[in-house]
Amino acid sequence: MTAILERRKCESLWGCFCNWITSTENRLYIRWFGVLMIPTLLTTTYVFIIAFIVAPLVDIDGTREPVSGSLLYENNIISGAIIPTSTAIGLHFHPIWEAASVDEWLYNGGPYELIVLHFLLA
Repeated sequence: MTAILERRKCESLWGCFCNWITSTENRLYIRWFGVLMIPTLLTTTYVFIIAFIVAPLVDIDGTREPVSGSLLYENNIISGAIIPTSTAIGLHFHPIWEAASVDEWLYNGGPYELIVLHFLLA
């Protein structure tokens, strides 16, 4: 018994991509949810690793007494942390376009916001 498989022709690159994503015959079954989830999880992981190593000092409760948590500021793996702030937790969102400078955004917990935002999106 011989089976003949026909190869489907794609009209465009987008059509080929859509057929590959939605095909159940692939070993890697991604679907459209995976198209959104995989990049956001990779971004979350990348930002977390970078912030864990080099995140700047963060003002935790608005008293202008910054706390360090990254490895760059002489913390070890056990005591290192991405320090959340009240702005990053959700009491009020501090987007990068509202900050006067990137330094202010980083000081108010910008990397933590990116990690949480991309994790929630994924």
